[in-house]
Amino acid sequence: MSAARPSASRRTVLWGAAVTPVAGLGLAACSASGGGSSADATPTAPVELGAESEVAKGGAKLYRDHNVVVSRSADGVLKAYSTICTHAGCAINKLQGTTLVCPCHGSQFDALTGKVVQSPATEPLNELPVKTAKGRIVAGPDA
Repeated sequence: MSAARPSASRRTVLWGAAVTPVAGLGLAACSASGGGSSADATPTAPVELGAESEVAKGGAKLYRDHNVVVSRSADGVLKAYSTICTHAGCAINKLQGTTLVCPCHGSQFDALTGKVVQSPATEPLNELPVKTAKGRIVAGPDA
């Protein structure tokens, strides 16, 4: 004789129905195709980002529309990094001082060096060529 299976309670069914869409949103936000955040979202050609004066010595500026952060060292040298997180491919949308914070899993990166300062990411951000032209910051391949 086989054991009878208990049927799911109304509470169990309603809980499952409520949780399923929320779980799907989390996956979409972190997947390479979800929310337009993928490694392909970094510039594939030089892009003009803004005025050179927008990035102070020892500071950084996040250019969300281009998935790029530009920083300037204390000695004035500009660096640019892709802001596509190396952990799960999410677009980083937050800069706190000179620390980039990924919204998907909380990885943090130093905007001055591109290095990981908090996991789960283990690889640094991808550095991009950067230059100034006529007082404007230009970043991306062949910049």
